[in-house]
Amino acid sequence: MKYITVLLLGFGLFSYSQEKDSTNVTYKKRVLENIEVDFLASYYKQDGIHSAVSGGKGMEDLTDITPTIVVAVPLNDDAVLTIDAGISAYSSASSGNINPFDSNTPSPWQASSGASASDALTSLVTNYSHSSDDRNTVWNAHLSGSVEYDYSSIGFGGGITKLFNDKNSEINLSANVYLDTWSPIYPKELQDFASYGNTNGGIFNNFTITGNTAYNPNKFSFHENKNRNSYAVSLSFSQVATKKMQFSLFLDVLQQQGLLSTPYQRIYFADVADSFINEFQLADDIERLPDSRFKVPVGARLNYYVNERLVIRSYYRYYWDNWDISSHTMNIELPIKLSDKFTVFPMYRYYTQQKSKYFAPYEQHLSTEKYYTSDYDLSTFNANQYGVGIGYTDIFMDRKIWKFGLKNIDFRYNHYKRSDGLFANIVSFGIKFVQQ
Repeated sequence: MKYITVLLLGFGLFSYSQEKDSTNVTYKKRVLENIEVDFLASYYKQDGIHSAVSGGKGMEDLTDITPTIVVAVPLNDDAVLTIDAGISAYSSASSGNINPFDSNTPSPWQASSGASASDALTSLVTNYSHSSDDRNTVWNAHLSGSVEYDYSSIGFGGGITKLFNDKNSEINLSANVYLDTWSPIYPKELQDFASYGNTNGGIFNNFTITGNTAYNPNKFSFHENKNRNSYAVSLSFSQVATKKMQFSLFLDVLQQQGLLSTPYQRIYFADVADSFINEFQLADDIERLPDSRFKVPVGARLNYYVNERLVIRSYYRYYWDNWDISSHTMNIELPIKLSDKFTVFPMYRYYTQQKSKYFAPYEQHLSTEKYYTSDYDLSTFNANQYGVGIGYTDIFMDRKIWKFGLKNIDFRYNHYKRSDGLFANIVSFGIKFVQQ
């Protein structure tokens, strides 16, 4: 099942200070003075009425819990090694309906207890960064890996950052590659029909087909290509414009190749008679999408210091891809400093999207089409997200656990609502410790 990926952003717990330096002096400030450890966690809960696993209808209930630990270690004055390890554990009534027939009364509105109803994604990212003596050049390289029930990924990449104009200007160029492999799982009725060549085996021995009893999903076939490769190049520029204002611009260019559709998402054709087991409609085929996708996001950030109590942080992004999806994202956050240690920050995010040319709702595709999806993540919709957070910062790190002082705590709550009926609640938490 595709995840709503707009929600777990911006803990803002990673920072380091830079001081103007010169190669003509014998002392230089370390990039990172001591080991820093971040514990991050999020809880995500969603529901809706347009499950892609059930062809654009059915419950979208999903719960995801994501604990993560990030450790940054100074290797010397100039180099830092960062290790990011996490687990994303979810349970989903929607993905459980990949095989709803473990129940005597299969239904798109009823949770299944099958193996695909829950899973865990385990990920590990290692990053190495190195700064020049004058701190005006920083380069980094990373290696990542992740694995879950039906998917695995290996990634690598790097970048370079140049600071100039007394460090008031910064330009960054980076490139990343991700090599992913599916272990495809398919809707149970299609898998059994293809395995036996008819309805004389598998689940069909245990249930009676109603409606169109001559069930024959003849467009279905197993995927031969099981790879998905992604390539990305990113360019950004930031500038301190005045004593109170800073802005940044960014551009990403992304190319994906391989199996870009999701093997277990059903499709129902308008020109094929409906077949059912109980009230669960049997799939006519699975989602089919091109094996290439080109994406271009471009955007800007603007931060403005109003006074010692208030800062305005704003963000805008425009997105386009060659599947004809276009979108606009606007975000504003207003950190309000209540005291030397406490900050509260209300936030709001608006998103609007125009659909892919390959999308159509439940039972509106035709069997004569080459590509089709009923995944509402690729539909036309708009979304609003409202949130509030509170942060605690102790620059002197008076509170300690063993040899580590507590530097800051960050807590956020967001409510997300989409015009197609999907809604979600997200709670995120972060805490940073620094070795003393």
